[in-house]
Amino acid sequence: MIDRAFWRGKRVFLTGHTGFKGAWMTLLLHSLGADVFGFALPPEHEGGVFNVAGVVGDCVNQYGDINDPAALVAAMVQCQPDVVLHLAAQALVRRSYARPAETWMTNVMGTVHLLEAVRRVAGIRAVVIVSSDKCYENVGRARGYDESDALGGADPYSASKAGTELVAASYRRSYLVDAAGPQLASARAGNVIGGGDWAADRLVPDAMRAFQSGEALHIRNPASVRPWQHVLDPVLGYLRLAERLAGGDGSVSEAWNFGPRSGSEVSVGEIAENLVQRWGGTARWNRDTAEDHPHEAAYLRLDCAKANARLGWHPALSLQPSLDLTVDWYRLYADGAAMRDVTLAQIDRVLKLATAQASQ
Repeated sequence: MIDRAFWRGKRVFLTGHTGFKGAWMTLLLHSLGADVFGFALPPEHEGGVFNVAGVVGDCVNQYGDINDPAALVAAMVQCQPDVVLHLAAQALVRRSYARPAETWMTNVMGTVHLLEAVRRVAGIRAVVIVSSDKCYENVGRARGYDESDALGGADPYSASKAGTELVAASYRRSYLVDAAGPQLASARAGNVIGGGDWAADRLVPDAMRAFQSGEALHIRNPASVRPWQHVLDPVLGYLRLAERLAGGDGSVSEAWNFGPRSGSEVSVGEIAENLVQRWGGTARWNRDTAEDHPHEAAYLRLDCAKANARLGWHPALSLQPSLDLTVDWYRLYADGAAMRDVTLAQIDRVLKLATAQASQ
């Protein structure tokens, strides 16, 4: 599915490389032979993938803020990239309620700053703006949202991601229109899970913290349904999309969903129970009965038929193997294992699985 020859020696400018998804992306790109230039704020969590897997040695590492346009342009000029992958974001719904201005500035204006930098640097072939499944106007229906559905969002995070999509679409139609210039697309993924995520108010990190300390996991909305997927599945989709863009295929310069396999859209409570069973021991969960939690949508599902048909992208992992890899990572981390080896082994396993599935 992934063209290793394409990525070998490619210069990739990656924002958000210190974050959960960005660190996995950096390791994957490095394993494919790409030269990665990372631009992001310092990592927030000591036990995150960036730190424990030694990702700093796999890229040119520059700490910076995408809300600093001059620093962003200077970094991109230094990199002279072939491909730009924009993952930097304020990615937490509940934090967006507490810090709405920061969320809008980072997710909307940060994307503007990134695309302005792209316009200043010659030679870029592909730009992928990573958004979120939360960008859709969620009306609570059972049918999956596809790329033609309306954008929107009640909470600041979701609305800001809809804004990210509007910025990308505007730049694509207003500035990046030359077939010989950069090709731009956006990517919308579901709830990603995997080892090394320690963000607050996310189910898996909250569970791992609770289980390791012998405490109960408290869940706000156990009946809420989300599209759960291992972090490597959408990341592989982003790379597949970038390959097509870099080849000058203007037909893929649009928005794309990268969600999980059918059957992976299950309730928060079901995921919690799966995590409890896998962790064992004193692991347990209960419902948080407090009534002061901010609004979050009850049901969300993605329709990925377009990416399946036109990009040939399919998730390599179903839900249960995704949970297995995730819990294995955290257990090995708790046991003091060599986490770089663990993380690279998981990447190799998923790459081989994706390659085998693509050849069938």
